[in-house]
Amino acid sequence: MSNTLWLVVPAAGQGRRMGADKPKQYLTLNNQPILAHTLARLHAAFPQARLVLCLDSDDRWFDPTWVPFAQWQRVSGGAERMHSVLNALQAMTAEGSDLVMVHDVARPCITRDDLHALYQAAQTHSGGALLAMPVADTMKRDNGDQLSQITEPRDGLWHALTPQSFRYSLLRHALEQAQQTGTVVTDEASAVEALGEAPRLVSGRRDNLKVTHPDDLALAAAILAAQSATASNRST
Repeated sequence: MSNTLWLVVPAAGQGRRMGADKPKQYLTLNNQPILAHTLARLHAAFPQARLVLCLDSDDRWFDPTWVPFAQWQRVSGGAERMHSVLNALQAMTAEGSDLVMVHDVARPCITRDDLHALYQAAQTHSGGALLAMPVADTMKRDNGDQLSQITEPRDGLWHALTPQSFRYSLLRHALEQAQQTGTVVTDEASAVEALGEAPRLVSGRRDNLKVTHPDDLALAAAILAAQSATASNRST
């Protein structure tokens, strides 16, 4: 069985909810774009991995010096996230048993420990694995007009995070099936679940923030600072 690890980072989105003048992956966080932080975190955990970066064909902000990987390639993004990931899978020269790990470019606070825990779970579970977090808050369902209609039981509910990791053959088959049936999935696990598989839920850290709204930038900066302080304390 191959030990090659492929990292797929969809980075073709426009991030319109940020209300910025550029895609959110290029917004500055601690003097670097979010994309650079995310790639640096992935590289610190898996320096020998192969990276496939999905970028908009008209991207004018990307700088290849932000990529720390020795082996990487760029592919064009698609209309939706699933299409970008499928473009990456079709472009890579992977074996069926290779592990593929897909990570949101807008999650720059991912930790090495969480990445390694996910990798170990995906190596041993045939249905793949994803970082996730048990739901801790009371969950409300609205009536379509932002009025609370019912309280949903949270038992067994998890927030799906990224990365999500699967064998190459399984993930490609799952996404090709979704495309053929016209199903738009919002994460890779959804496509794999549609095949009858049950990916392993790996409990991840709550600070694996996805930068989505303007105030998330300040929160991400605070998280990075806290993580850096914790790492410094451990080394002294």
